[in-house]
Amino acid sequence: MSNYSELLEPSLLLTRLDDPDWRVVDCRFDLMNPSAGHRAYLDSHIPGAVYADLDHDLAAPVTPHTGRHPLPEPEVLAAKFAAFGIDSKTQVVVYDDCSGAMAARAWWLLRWLGHTRVALLNRGFAHWQSLDLPVESGPVAVAPRAFSAAPRPDVVVATEEVAAAVGAIADLLLVDARDPARFRGEVEPIDAVAGHIPGAVNLPFSASLDTGGGFKSAAELFRLWAKVLGDDREVAWTAMCGSGVTACHLAFSALLAGYAEPRLYAGSWSEWIRDPRRPIATGAR
Repeated sequence: MSNYSELLEPSLLLTRLDDPDWRVVDCRFDLMNPSAGHRAYLDSHIPGAVYADLDHDLAAPVTPHTGRHPLPEPEVLAAKFAAFGIDSKTQVVVYDDCSGAMAARAWWLLRWLGHTRVALLNRGFAHWQSLDLPVESGPVAVAPRAFSAAPRPDVVVATEEVAAAVGAIADLLLVDARDPARFRGEVEPIDAVAGHIPGAVNLPFSASLDTGGGFKSAAELFRLWAKVLGDDREVAWTAMCGSGVTACHLAFSALLAGYAEPRLYAGSWSEWIRDPRRPIATGAR
């Protein structure tokens, strides 16, 4: 049985839509309009796809001490995946309408719980539609399965660790996926404070994409990542962003380029700024 764990093309998914051991998960979400993704899903989606809401399914409730999308408790997340009809033999395919920016979060969460049979649909729903492939509307009911979670704490970095290393962030190789203007502190449309963690470097997740919204070739991605991580593909590094979502896109991109899986600073910028005593930097790096 094949294990698809990176990019999947629509032509292959089309042949597996009736396979009971395949589960498609629609992850469309708009940070500025949180209900828009679910409405779009109900209007039209890939046949058999279930919907995963970023705020309610792929994140825990926000508290005064967390970022905008805290990691769910493993047992809570496992119950969500079980309700989506996922077990150890299920091949999962995730997609969105923003080049994987949201779907990569579901991809990473499944891997965090030990489920590697998860792939991201290349170019997402718009590309699926452009190929005139089948769609359906309305919710999808699936039979729950027994999802067995095996959490991997080694792939998560807590704010306390980042704060303890703030004088030597270069040792963490902390890579921030946000837009360069946000990283530099010139604009901040979402969070209360602008800037970045001192010592972090910026690689916007969009740099991994071609003009059509798909991922660049492995060779192109390697050249991109080599400028940030160097030529050693086994180097240890850490991904972050605004709230731990597009950081997962960086992890996906780096794996396509042949680099080792990073750790995720799950709280990211929105958690870092909860404590005004933590330092911030502005400008380019």
